[in-house]
Amino acid sequence: MARDPNEQSVIGHLEEMRSRLIRTLIAFIVSMAAALIYVRDIYQWLVRDMDRKLVLLGPSDVMWVYMMIAGAVAIAVTLPVAAYQTWRFVQPALPAQAQRSALMLIPGISVLFLVGIGFGYFILFPMVLRFMNEMATDEFAVMYTAQKYFTFMIHMTIPFGLLFEMPAVVMFLTRLGILDPKRLAKARKAAYFVLCIVAVTITPPDVLSDIIVIVPLFLLYEVSISISKFVYRKQLNALQS
Repeated sequence: MARDPNEQSVIGHLEEMRSRLIRTLIAFIVSMAAALIYVRDIYQWLVRDMDRKLVLLGPSDVMWVYMMIAGAVAIAVTLPVAAYQTWRFVQPALPAQAQRSALMLIPGISVLFLVGIGFGYFILFPMVLRFMNEMATDEFAVMYTAQKYFTFMIHMTIPFGLLFEMPAVVMFLTRLGILDPKRLAKARKAAYFVLCIVAVTITPPDVLSDIIVIVPLFLLYEVSISISKFVYRKQLNALQS
């Protein structure tokens, strides 16, 4: 009995998705293995400004810390691979112009992710850590465990790498017709409110720290609106010509 063509199509899509996921996973594993080879050097660079050694509470903690560091590096390296595999999976369903635009976004996604991580690591993380140290200096003996320290560092960096992807995501969704500058402009107040909540949640409870984080997030949203306007106007001109 012949199989339903729709069922065959679904099975084919699932097989392709599995293939793309496996390739991305292999890239992550290879990147993580490479990062583990140099993990001690990476560790020494990350703690270069500390005036004390981090504490280990158990024999397995050092492996956990090294795995966290290598995993964070592997995520950064694997992101463009994951973006490319995603593009290849959705490519047949995209118009030709959207295919080219999505492919060109892959380097931008990588750059924006690194910029976001850099913002979190070089600006936000030391600011929050300094504030925490000042709070604890008089009443407590400050002693950091390596696991807690690097968990805190990752929480201050990786999320900002993802937040800084906003312009690239907006550009792609505008190309697909899912978003347009009018919708983004109408949602500005709600978006600002959400971004303020994010900023206030992850920063110390002082106005200056909040402003340092809120302003770049607001700028990202405005840049996203400008990019959406440019893409939307370009699409309209292409249709009219």
